[in-house]
Amino acid sequence: MQSTVKKIEVNYNPINEQNTFTNGDVVCGEVRLEVAKTCEVDFLYIKFKGKAEVLWTERHGNTTHTYHSKDKYFSVRQYFVQDKNLKHGKQIQLTNQSSETYSNVLPPGIHVYRFSFQFPHQNIPPSFKGAHGKIVYLLEARLSRSLRMDKTESTKLSFVPRPDLSPASGVMTPQHESKDKKMNIFTSGTVAMDVQLEKSGFCQGEQLKVLAFIKNDSSREIKPKYCIYTKHSFFARGKRRLHCKDLIKEVGAPIAPCTSQNVTQVITIPREMEPSIMNCSIIKVEYRLRVYLDVKYASDPEIKFNIFILPAFGVPAAASAPPAAAGFGYEPFGNLTPPVWGVSSPPPPFAPQPSDPPPPYGAYGMYPPLNDFNNTF
Repeated sequence: MQSTVKKIEVNYNPINEQNTFTNGDVVCGEVRLEVAKTCEVDFLYIKFKGKAEVLWTERHGNTTHTYHSKDKYFSVRQYFVQDKNLKHGKQIQLTNQSSETYSNVLPPGIHVYRFSFQFPHQNIPPSFKGAHGKIVYLLEARLSRSLRMDKTESTKLSFVPRPDLSPASGVMTPQHESKDKKMNIFTSGTVAMDVQLEKSGFCQGEQLKVLAFIKNDSSREIKPKYCIYTKHSFFARGKRRLHCKDLIKEVGAPIAPCTSQNVTQVITIPREMEPSIMNCSIIKVEYRLRVYLDVKYASDPEIKFNIFILPAFGVPAAASAPPAAAGFGYEPFGNLTPPVWGVSSPPPPFAPQPSDPPPPYGAYGMYPPLNDFNNTF
């Protein structure tokens, strides 16, 4: 037996080659509904929402514990056919271009319902998918008919926020650290290193420059090594699930015994590397740079730096909303304010700022600490 509702689709119009959206961008699209024969609809709407969610299980003895948490950022609906069960004022009905309301009785054929929504300007995290959690932004259409199961269809949007370059973010803060170690047993003497970064935040595709002065007063050759690794943290019910992974490993030229050398290592941040996430209460994505000296038959002295990975893309101007969207604001979770169509404008596109010249080596402790990270990995 042929189904009355043959297909329901949600489509949107990409605004750039990367098919991404950022703060203030307008998402325009349409819901396409195909029915095989005349039918009556109780309600039809499109929902635009953003949320974070984590989920994992742990086995303790004979009991399995489930850890689950959600964080909602916004949710708004646009109705094409009103829900009669909702109280007056709790919904909005769209009209077509001729200002006639959409009928709840649909003849056979394809019916197209256009919509538009705007991403909030507020500070919300980027799209993300990890081992035990995700941050998603999606469009979801729902069709309801009497004595029938509701039909839903959804599509995800890729959201990349504008980088925060404010002084409070710490991304332009230089970093500096020193380390020395006395060798023993199979290796004699001492090794020392003085390492600095010109800043703390690096865009996808950017080069990270590590400046170091290394003094090898030991009896063996040493090699400087570099590792960038990530830490994914998921939080629920007072518990944390942690995943760490090495992403980039590089080795510098060896340094002979009883010599000192200035060393510069340039590490390219991959363009596909996920941005740091520090503004989500249940998911965090953090990065560290580990610089260490490989000494045979001895424990390796090391220095760790917290670094930020920032999104790098050409931020398009926010599209203006079509007339059909006028008056559709947000029903926020928190303190989001409704957008004013055609009035609000996004902040200027991100452009990396030139960093100040690096200070001389040996100025240990001259830089302010970074307070945005947990210093224990």
